[in-house]
Amino acid sequence: MAVLTAEAVVDRIVPSKPRVSPDGRWVVFVTAPVGRAGKHPVSTLWLAPAEGGEPPSELAGGVAGHREPRWAPDSGSVFFLSDAAGRGTAQLYRVGVAGREAERLTDRPAGISGHAPLPDGESVVLIAPDDEPVADPRVRVVPGESRGGHGAPPDGTPRDGHTWDTQTRPDRLWLLDLRTTTTRPLGDLGRRHVREVAVRPDGTTLAVFTWSVADRAPGVFAPGLHLVDAATGETRDQATPALEASDPAWWHDHDGWHLAYLGLTPPGLVGGTAVFEGRRNLTAGLTVCPTELVQVDDGPPLAVFAEGLDTTVRRLDPATRTFTKIADVPGAALSASRDGHRIAVVGSGPTEPDEVHAGPPDALTKLSATGPEGIRWGARERLRYRAPDGLDLDGLLILPPGKSRRDGPFPLVTLVHGGPHDRYADRFHLGWYPSGQWLAAAGFAVFLPNARGGLGHGHDFAAKVAGDVGGAEFTDVLTGIDLLVAGGVADGTRLGIGGWSHGGFFAAWAVTQTDRFAAAVVGAGVTDWPLLAATGEHSRFEAALGGRENSPVTHAHRIRTPVLILHGEDDTNVPLSQAELLHRALGGKHHEYVVYPRENHSIRERGHQLDVLRRTRAWFSHLLA
Repeated sequence: MAVLTAEAVVDRIVPSKPRVSPDGRWVVFVTAPVGRAGKHPVSTLWLAPAEGGEPPSELAGGVAGHREPRWAPDSGSVFFLSDAAGRGTAQLYRVGVAGREAERLTDRPAGISGHAPLPDGESVVLIAPDDEPVADPRVRVVPGESRGGHGAPPDGTPRDGHTWDTQTRPDRLWLLDLRTTTTRPLGDLGRRHVREVAVRPDGTTLAVFTWSVADRAPGVFAPGLHLVDAATGETRDQATPALEASDPAWWHDHDGWHLAYLGLTPPGLVGGTAVFEGRRNLTAGLTVCPTELVQVDDGPPLAVFAEGLDTTVRRLDPATRTFTKIADVPGAALSASRDGHRIAVVGSGPTEPDEVHAGPPDALTKLSATGPEGIRWGARERLRYRAPDGLDLDGLLILPPGKSRRDGPFPLVTLVHGGPHDRYADRFHLGWYPSGQWLAAAGFAVFLPNARGGLGHGHDFAAKVAGDVGGAEFTDVLTGIDLLVAGGVADGTRLGIGGWSHGGFFAAWAVTQTDRFAAAVVGAGVTDWPLLAATGEHSRFEAALGGRENSPVTHAHRIRTPVLILHGEDDTNVPLSQAELLHRALGGKHHEYVVYPRENHSIRERGHQLDVLRRTRAWFSHLLA
């Protein structure tokens, strides 16, 4: 059997964005390595028969980034974005399924951000900035206008002030005529930044989501919803949608056309997502969480739901406005044919890497074969247990390859997921960050807990961490560790903890609360909530999670555990100042502090990813030996 190396992890080819053709015959998808070797990502576009039986064929390759494939309405060609003509600036291309050379359709200096073909087959809606900056690139002030609904946003942020926006080219709406390859502006959206478009299946109307500003950094991005006539551009502003509105999906019944979308469940800023029709919450009270909503042109929408450790697809019942389960699926990134009878997802198993699967919802066939071969993976167990207050919890345990519980106790590393509104699903866990299979290959048992505040158990479960991150959430994780120690799986004298983003916060918080851990890894972690609320991308959301008393730096004098701090130099989500604070607070205590140049919240460069993997495994191996 082959040895799992850091190179095998970061050079692993991963599929994404599977799209079923309208007629259900084909699936197009994108593949790219985990790590980026150069300045810009490189990816490949593939075509496969939806029924399988033949290996995928390459539609677009070379040294370029190809992304966002979308089918032409006749299923004869695929539109996609690519920077083949100029690295870093995407243009719109079209390629036929017969394998013709891809044709470039746009030449906009500022590039294209998104696209949506219209059913007439003669035009494509584009999301793209103006070709010229609208102001000094260092700063821009945008009036906080009231488009997208009247009154204040759901969180009470006033609309009549001024908001800062460092993006000089907010995205606009355009219409590309495929016969003449000319574009013209579409719609009257003022200065708002276009985020997402859904074309009504009859081709007459667009549902458009906008933000008040293009830059998330100030944390002021009040959403707007608009209906735009595809022919005339006439624009009608709708009531303000829920925060974080996304995934608009049309459907038709005897009452006419309807629009649903995903958004943050009101009234708080911390909690789960919901499916909305207008302001009506169609998933209220469910103990599962919608994660994707997909339009089906000739039927009601489909939705992906996180259900504990599992993932399912449900179909909206237009009569009752409820969702009925139609299949268990191995993953996410759902798309559907025109009639909804065929779907495609990127999915994996406990020891099977991500691949593209397609077919009828209850009988999917694997189409791709991109994962590494010849490697023996660690066995995975599903865990269910209860918190001290009776809350039902779950998680995963990954054991070293070839080992079982009888071979324990093992040194145990607990990896806390990001979010906190995220989860560990029952699927394959291997990535550039400290991950389950990577550490299991080095002889560790790995605990992947799903504490309160996460995804998969409904809104109330997710909202339990509001204003109290690290509180009962911390007890949830310790309870799971205690059970593994008591069961002979974990050696209580050799415990490590780590994570990235919120998981990094949790690791830093954990070692301020207990000396039980012999090693910790804090990756892009929050250490000061008030500072993050003032400097991060999600300011008001961060303020709703915690304050000074929930901040690891407040209690850093208690830390006795050796800590490895990893952070991207250009992180805009959790700025580098968070890592600096922890580094300075630790002073002469046993710790290492690593900053990766040019990196944002996620580490993308291949060399840096290799360093993260090797450094974290070496840190745990040395301290938990």
